[in-house]
Amino acid sequence: MLDLNNYEVLTFDCYGTMIDWETGVSTAIAPILSNHNIQLTNEQIFDAFGEIENEIEAGEYIKYRQVLRNVVEKMGDRFDFTPNPTEVDALANSLTSWQPFSDSVEALKVLKQKFKLAVISNVDNDFFAETVKHLQVDFDYVITAEQLKSYKPSHNNFYAAFDRIGLPKEKILHVAASVYHDIVPAKTLGMTAVWVNRRGVKQDSGADLEIPDLKTLAALVGQK
Repeated sequence: MLDLNNYEVLTFDCYGTMIDWETGVSTAIAPILSNHNIQLTNEQIFDAFGEIENEIEAGEYIKYRQVLRNVVEKMGDRFDFTPNPTEVDALANSLTSWQPFSDSVEALKVLKQKFKLAVISNVDNDFFAETVKHLQVDFDYVITAEQLKSYKPSHNNFYAAFDRIGLPKEKILHVAASVYHDIVPAKTLGMTAVWVNRRGVKQDSGADLEIPDLKTLAALVGQK
């Protein structure tokens, strides 16, 4: 079992790790699809969203608000409909209302008592400024895609975190739900990584520890 006493800073991904973005994304996109007589399960919606988002973020940097607009337009291409301007903006406009997972706030409060907390998020500054209000803790370091003009899994975002935190990476523990965006680059850079496998996916993530939620991580505080 991982000994949390070896670390001074916890770095987190935000959406999917602390914030329930699967529900947020599906709730925003499902009515758009329904308007065009398209019925998909929430899982199908989220899987399509993930594929399209990754494709857009792999290209030249654009702000995340525009990424989300482009996702809706490309969903239209994929499922043969043309979203109207209100629908194009709906996903981006919904982001600041996305809520934390039920365990996130209390777990973060426990972890904050022992560690400095950082977030490395593929998002715009204004989006995270609103989201953090839902999380009810202050993060000591905030690294966003907008600040760096790059999206994870770019190593650039992690190097920026190392620079700002100013500690050896052996003292930093990365906690995230996405293997592609977070666990793989973190491990490539020599970090210790915790995979928050909220969806119960069967996968060899390469992480040092797999947990189902942040409550489980908080319960490890003080254990050896």
